[in-house]
Amino acid sequence: MRALVINCTLKPSPQPSNTEALADTVISALKSHSVEVDIVRAVDLHIRPGVETDMGEGDEWPAVHEKVLSSEILIIASPTWLGRPSSIAQRVLERLDAMLSETDDQQRPVAYNRVAGVLVTGNEDGAHHVISEISGALGDIGFTIPGQAWTYWHLGPGAGPDYLDDDRGHDWAASTGRAMTSNLVHAARALAENPLPAPPS
Repeated sequence: MRALVINCTLKPSPQPSNTEALADTVISALKSHSVEVDIVRAVDLHIRPGVETDMGEGDEWPAVHEKVLSSEILIIASPTWLGRPSSIAQRVLERLDAMLSETDDQQRPVAYNRVAGVLVTGNEDGAHHVISEISGALGDIGFTIPGQAWTYWHLGPGAGPDYLDDDRGHDWAASTGRAMTSNLVHAARALAENPLPAPPS
């Protein structure tokens, strides 16, 4: 089984990423379930705006799209900015939107029989809003969202320290991340054994 984690931090490599630091705890949990994990830091790529799988010359999204299709589990990891997902997360969701019109050889939307979860960091309130926005979009595209397939860390409301600067709440976020991982893995295995059929015409 494979998982893809798309880190939607605004910080390009090699800058430290709070979102990456929390994602690392979930990645470790995935590996403990014998899941192979790919990681993409979307801000490092030239991902053109649009809602098609390939937006032309120089667009680096098609390679990410292939990673999505080769994975049973997708995790979108985003910081909270102004109470909302990052602009990078929004662009990733817009590019995933193209999958609505893509089908497999059984005429099922290509996101069917794949599961997705959400991870959020931020030093302000709004994590549940970000989780809801991203989960809702992924569900629209066709991903299955298991119960409690999320984890987050923040010390809101209001401004405060970052995940890498403060140890408070780390144990809770890691524990929630392990539960998220277990739910994702078991849901993915259930779908592999009993896949969703094509929608009725």
